[in-house]
Amino acid sequence: MAVSSKLMFLIFVASSLFIQATLGELVCEELPTDVCAFAIASSGKRCVLENYMKKRGKVEYQCRTSEVVVDSMSEHIETDNCVQACGADRNMVGISSDALLNPSFTAKLCSLDCYENCPNIVDLYFNLAAGEGVFLPDLCKKQRSNPRRAMVELMSSGAAPGPISAEKVFGVAPAPAPAAFI
Repeated sequence: MAVSSKLMFLIFVASSLFIQATLGELVCEELPTDVCAFAIASSGKRCVLENYMKKRGKVEYQCRTSEVVVDSMSEHIETDNCVQACGADRNMVGISSDALLNPSFTAKLCSLDCYENCPNIVDLYFNLAAGEGVFLPDLCKKQRSNPRRAMVELMSSGAAPGPISAEKVFGVAPAPAPAAFI
């Protein structure tokens, strides 16, 4: 009886793996690098393109699963139409809000073609902008009415604040340097 239980368990595990592969689960590490950026795995986590150095200094790229979870989507590979309409770059390495500082990118992201038809890319940049203290719908509204003003406000929003002093964090000023170092 013990042998048949082990055999049944092995058959169950093997069939589970087969069914999972048959259903086409989207795994970031299995995606080609040319569709990695802006893809969402079956787990709901964003895929991210990463680079690394190989021997002889050659840069290689690989698709990895990030820890960024998308609440409303899974198993999604962004269409070329959306990538183009939003001014996104499929060769983007990592996940960064830096593109928001590029006026032409922000104009395309806020265009109706992108903003109303490409919820995946808009969701990504909505969250990246929020992390910088910027509300994307407001930025896009300003972008459509006065692009220069939108960029000035974005750059002055404190999106990338400088370092803060220990006094602000801990409530005490740092100790002065010893006399030997002055």
